[in-house]
Amino acid sequence: MTDTAISFRDVQKRYATTHALKGVSFDIRRGEYFGLLGPNGAGKSTLISITAGLAQATSGSVAVLGHDVVSDYRAARRALGVVPQELVYDPFFSVREMLRLQAGYQGCGKEVWPWIDELLERLELEDKGADSIRQLSGGMKRRVLIAQALVHKPEVVILDEPTAGVDVELRRTLWKFTRELNEAGHTIVLTTHYLEEAEELCDRIAILNHGELQVLEDKEALLDRHPYRFLSIELTGDGGELPAEVQRLVEDRRGDTLDLKLKQGEDFIGDVIEGVRGAGYRITDVHTREPSLENIFVELTMDSEDSKVSA
Repeated sequence: MTDTAISFRDVQKRYATTHALKGVSFDIRRGEYFGLLGPNGAGKSTLISITAGLAQATSGSVAVLGHDVVSDYRAARRALGVVPQELVYDPFFSVREMLRLQAGYQGCGKEVWPWIDELLERLELEDKGADSIRQLSGGMKRRVLIAQALVHKPEVVILDEPTAGVDVELRRTLWKFTRELNEAGHTIVLTTHYLEEAEELCDRIAILNHGELQVLEDKEALLDRHPYRFLSIELTGDGGELPAEVQRLVEDRRGDTLDLKLKQGEDFIGDVIEGVRGAGYRITDVHTREPSLENIFVELTMDSEDSKVSA
């Protein structure tokens, strides 16, 4: 049995005037919660489409649980469930009918009907089973898409922006459910622009940029890359100009709040506070914050040569 859930080997995709993927190679391990991140146009959706069989790579290969998505596509499709960004559904069927049809497309029969009922319950759709999908709200339709991707109990699940435009309650429901799926042994691949979700959920993270793999690391190692920490100081009083050694650290000033960016091991909080007080201000509160995945993502994907980091 392979320990690799999805394997990408030198995947390239060219359109008429666009080189969408430029030789992407990496593995997603079986059983992990994996984040696939990148700015718009980075190649994430193209890579997912190739994996799901909706597009074909110009060159290179993709395998799901060791099954090539082209030469062994039936086994690869059975092993994979994809929740797309777009709300795609058939308006002429009820929720339960649609899920049973989807199960049939995957070669499943009545033996999965109890699982369908469980999915409806777990996704809080049990009272919507007889309703037409077109009658549902956008959030409910997204829940149906998730159930649809899971009807055949795939070992590998790709969630492509699953919480885009949904409310906080649904977001929490989805993440609780996907955590439980992952704990039960399913491999979860998440793409999201809500970077706090990836930071909370994912074990490892890959960042694509301009069709290339820019970084692939464990989440903790990625967070440790950032050489800075952040300091916010609440001020009162009519102080004067801050000393130069403090001013160079200032990222923003919002009313009585001073936001500073300190380099780890070089800029010391005590020196900053002393400098602020020396300028005639009183300090009413101090907050420190470690760098987030969002800080690191922005720095890695800036459109400059200096921001490029090798994987």
